[in-house]
Amino acid sequence: MSIETEAELAALRRAGRVVAETLEEARRRLVPGMITAALDAVGEEVFARHGARSAPRATYGFPGCLCLSVNDEAVHGIPGDRVLAAGDLVKVDVTAELDGYVADACVSLPVGAVDQRTERLRATAEAALARALGIARAGTPLRAVGAAIERLVEARGFSVLRDLNGHGTGRAIHEPPTVPSWDAPWAGNVLTEGLVLTIEPIIGAGGRAVVADDDGWTIRTADGARSAHAEHTIVITRGAPLVLTAA
Repeated sequence: MSIETEAELAALRRAGRVVAETLEEARRRLVPGMITAALDAVGEEVFARHGARSAPRATYGFPGCLCLSVNDEAVHGIPGDRVLAAGDLVKVDVTAELDGYVADACVSLPVGAVDQRTERLRATAEAALARALGIARAGTPLRAVGAAIERLVEARGFSVLRDLNGHGTGRAIHEPPTVPSWDAPWAGNVLTEGLVLTIEPIIGAGGRAVVADDDGWTIRTADGARSAHAEHTIVITRGAPLVLTAA
């Protein structure tokens, strides 16, 4: 969507606060030995407190509140009885719908202490997101944002999982445009003032390819390498974007 009124912006900010609070609560309560269903319950608690809904569940019938993807799982991991062990990396992807407006963000959280390469992978996803936010403004081509992400990621020895992209959002989870995290030749759109979208580098420690699990939801790296994911929902302006899902 493209924001046209202050009321729309205020509503999106409220949805963004639900997402930010959920991510912070997940970060605070995550410990080795926790099962992913217990981490999902953190999302249920925060959403209930605000009267929000899980947008993936409401829209697509996703079997959980949060998408929780561990290690080589890149996106859409299903909460369940998997035990999170020290050294794991769990992607906590939160998409909230509140009063008809949607916000979406993800952080990659280390479970206890992780090895140096996993920490570098996690930090690279965050750095790539920060780089993109630094140039995402009205008049910038989408392709330039993706190219900036990929240059940083590859310079640090990792790969962008090119099949997994950001997207417009605001009134639904997925709206136009598709927002690549790589130098996609088809991404000719120019960012416009008021546009609401997600930027979300999803990167791997190995190659670019991904595969889908038989569960119909989980997507993981084809080579079994670990992945990391960083995401915010933003509003494009003439200057620095408004980040709706920051704490």
